[in-house]
Amino acid sequence: MKTMSPLSTIALLAVCAVTAPLVAQTKKPKPPPPPIVMVKTDNELVDAFPGLKFEMPLGIVSAPGDKKRLFVVEKTGRVQIIAGLDTDRPEKKLFLDLTQIPESTLVTEGECGMLGLAFPPDHAKSGRCFVYYSLKIGGVLHQRLSRFQVFPNDPSRVNNATEQPLFTQKDEASNHNGGDLHFGPDGFLYISVGDGGGGNDQFDNARFINKGFHAAILRIDVDKKTGSLPPNPHASLSVDTNGAAFYAVPADNPFIGRSAHHGERIDPKTVRTEIWATGLRNPWRFSFEVPTGRLLCGDVGQNLYEEINIIVGGGDYGWSYREALHPFTSGPGKDREPADFQPVAPIYEYSHAVGLSVTGGVVYRGKSFPQHREKYIFADYVTGRVIALKDEGKAIWADETLAQDPGIAGIGFDPRNGEVLFANLASGQIKRLQQKAGAAPSN
Repeated sequence: MKTMSPLSTIALLAVCAVTAPLVAQTKKPKPPPPPIVMVKTDNELVDAFPGLKFEMPLGIVSAPGDKKRLFVVEKTGRVQIIAGLDTDRPEKKLFLDLTQIPESTLVTEGECGMLGLAFPPDHAKSGRCFVYYSLKIGGVLHQRLSRFQVFPNDPSRVNNATEQPLFTQKDEASNHNGGDLHFGPDGFLYISVGDGGGGNDQFDNARFINKGFHAAILRIDVDKKTGSLPPNPHASLSVDTNGAAFYAVPADNPFIGRSAHHGERIDPKTVRTEIWATGLRNPWRFSFEVPTGRLLCGDVGQNLYEEINIIVGGGDYGWSYREALHPFTSGPGKDREPADFQPVAPIYEYSHAVGLSVTGGVVYRGKSFPQHREKYIFADYVTGRVIALKDEGKAIWADETLAQDPGIAGIGFDPRNGEVLFANLASGQIKRLQQKAGAAPSN
């Protein structure tokens, strides 16, 4: 596979995030993104693992209780392990390789690829992991959630033959796929899914809870615990020989039994009861705060605003009636907000004068930067701004730019010490934050 240069990669993702979805709808030329303005900061991002390079990394994942290994999700179809974190010479090892999938074709162009990885709480015992990726079946694009197992005699390598798809949804456009995966404090698997792509919610998915796996954070029970319910039928579901899905729906999911949404009557049997929260355009990266359990998510905007949300069960985050805090009048709903429309406001928004594509982050609880403890640290992929948000008890959290490094596509933790790590898709590096030489010391 041809690997793009860092600058061309940034340009491509900037176009995908902002302008590309509109090209199919109009032949009018679109203005280029604004130039990147570099800001002065006391910090910089530096290579956290010198000598280790990755192919378009976008995810940083740890297995529960494992402080010796770190997993790096590569957009191009592989997961690499950074092994030996307890030594002075960590090394890279291949964990999962989907570049050759039987009976289908991995898709990595644009915003497609391997997009998410998560380990259940019992991974050390069960050997299971869950992956979200893009593929073509019969030449048609799909997005898939699958379960895999590691080899019983080699827990550092996944056996591709163990793949069990949970759902495989036909996709009408290559952008807005979400794809982030995390197990919550409750033990359930949470999945981010976008609005299906195009511009202006052109496929009219975001305003509904009874069409498909779209514009939402999903919450499912991969263990089929007692009391959980079977999902409503859907063409995207994989089922066993008895017609049962390979997961269940937690009984307290908020849209179970819902008979109306946005002022319209709907059949409860058609509702995607997997939905935990709805009205999200492209919830690219999200995380759970420890120890509070709050779920924070970066939602990529259309042409004007990016946003950060605290996700709550049953929440409606407004798309495509709104973009962040502002009415959106170019979508299928135009300016006809339903009478019962009560969107949850973001805790933070920023305009495209600041950045063009938000990469959701994590709440910091490390020790190297005590002045930023308990702040939410995220980034903008295109302009590279790394921003810390502080909860001051107000509707909009206070912000501070910490550093700047274009190309940050994923953010996670170093399992050894809780310091924040940044996956730079453009440079192929996993980076960390450090103070610049001569900057005032942390306090």
